[in-house]
Amino acid sequence: MGQIDAGRGLVLQRGHFSSRFRAVVAMPIARSQFILALLLLAAWLPRTAAGQDAGEAPAGIPVENPTVIEACGICHATDDPRILSRISYRRTTPEGWQRTIRRMVTLNDMALDADEAREIVRYLSNDLGLAPEEARAGAFEVERRAIEFAYEADLDTEDTCRACHSMGRILNQRRTKEEWELVVAMHRGYYPFADRQGFLEDGMVGREAPAADETPRRRHPMNRAIDHLAEVFPLHTSAWAAWSANVRPPQLAGTWAVSGHHPGRGPVFGQMTVTAVAGADAEFTTEASLVYPQSGESVTHAGRAIVYTGYQWRGSSDVAIEDTAWRQVMFVERDWNEISGRWFRGVGDEIGLDVTLTRSDAGAAPVVAGVHPRALRLSAEGEVQIHGANLPAPLAPADVDFGAGVEVTEVVSAAPGLATVRVAVSAGAAVGARDLRVGRGRAARALVVHDRVDRIEVEPSRGMARVGGVVAAKQYQQFHAVAWHDGPDSEAGTGDDLNLGVLEPTWSLEEYSATYGDEDLRYVGAVDQTGLFTPAVDGPNPERNGNRNNIGDVWVVASFTPDGRDTPLRGRALLVVTVPVYMQFDSWEVGR
Repeated sequence: MGQIDAGRGLVLQRGHFSSRFRAVVAMPIARSQFILALLLLAAWLPRTAAGQDAGEAPAGIPVENPTVIEACGICHATDDPRILSRISYRRTTPEGWQRTIRRMVTLNDMALDADEAREIVRYLSNDLGLAPEEARAGAFEVERRAIEFAYEADLDTEDTCRACHSMGRILNQRRTKEEWELVVAMHRGYYPFADRQGFLEDGMVGREAPAADETPRRRHPMNRAIDHLAEVFPLHTSAWAAWSANVRPPQLAGTWAVSGHHPGRGPVFGQMTVTAVAGADAEFTTEASLVYPQSGESVTHAGRAIVYTGYQWRGSSDVAIEDTAWRQVMFVERDWNEISGRWFRGVGDEIGLDVTLTRSDAGAAPVVAGVHPRALRLSAEGEVQIHGANLPAPLAPADVDFGAGVEVTEVVSAAPGLATVRVAVSAGAAVGARDLRVGRGRAARALVVHDRVDRIEVEPSRGMARVGGVVAAKQYQQFHAVAWHDGPDSEAGTGDDLNLGVLEPTWSLEEYSATYGDEDLRYVGAVDQTGLFTPAVDGPNPERNGNRNNIGDVWVVASFTPDGRDTPLRGRALLVVTVPVYMQFDSWEVGR
């Protein structure tokens, strides 16, 4: 252990706890305080020091960037100037590195200007990032999707970690075993209640009775989680070895056909032009023109993006008629011909659209992005919009093929990005999804032929909103309704069901009977006819029994009467309206 100098502070260097551990306490410290500090530090460290696997520790990843070494090496120095403690033994997403830097600035008084912080995040994301195969499982975390997720590989580990945060944050990390131990120690030091929530045997997370031969160390959920995470999410993997040797700035400049779905507004199509920023690697400006065929509305996004690690698109865009920027998180495929992900905004990132971009440079083959409407009934006649890029012009009815039983009788209009055709569906056409061919372009399962609507479903099936408007901002919840045909087996929820597309139903709220006389329906908020729920204001409500907040549970109900039915179909979803997030350490707004 290092020398103790009462006048200069304590230096622990290459001590008992770790071959890489170094801490500097820049304050005088008495002997009794020193002993107390050691006891507290020992309490923070995982209870596994004596039980670590024997053998040489995994090698760290060298850091070559001078800015990272200068900014981070002061506290994270080791005997090798290119190996930084903690940093060289971890890989994660751009968001993960950004979160770490924010914590260093907030808690450790790290001094960085904006340009230095951006350079550090970019270098660490590129050179200590994730391979595409590693990043897909946790994509929902960085795309800010509120989904119901179960980590089937180890439910005990999930219970231990998700007591405080999404399991997606774990899926996006790769560490050595010692690093997994240290991150648990960090949680126990900064957030001591974690022991009670899930880390220790007598915490809130229940578990089966320990086996007769189970060691004392393995009794604690945190130690079983460390063992699992070190095995499944190690620092060094074959996927990262292959990708890090192959990564390069992607060449994405050009024109891209856009297709997607915007809950509450239906399908969306359009075109995005991507332009490389001169003198910068993997930086782009973007101009996107989008149209919503359900309403006929058009919007334009102007933005800028950086692609990290060769495939992780992170961008933002502005819409002239809106006062909030959209964030873009997308995944660039290896062939550089497709990009997909989510664009979102809102205090909880709750307003968003799923998008897919397909390369469609001039002179390339036609791209068929999708059609509107998505479904046609037997014996129906009507117009169908075909959205895409490089569509043939002029266009003849024979160039458009929906398959047997669906005849294209007329081409109403034709342009490279949009063609409108009139079709007739025969009474004897086969029910099912049809591929669409337009010239040399093809879209799989683009149109559905059906004979009835069996049910409607409201998505998401469970939603959450947060009251606000006084102390905190409101968090909204968007719902949409989807029509379904039960397929050849006439059973709902099986693999042959046919998605008939989104509807424009009548929306309403109904009481969810959880507590007698709570009257949540009167106080929680309202849903409009696009399916958007707006919560009431935060804070005590003097008009409510007990001066309670405007929180509660309600049903969100969609009602729709299809052709051929006398009575409406109904679908519903549970909505929980809860309190604001009053305190969030790593808020996305910090530092903006």
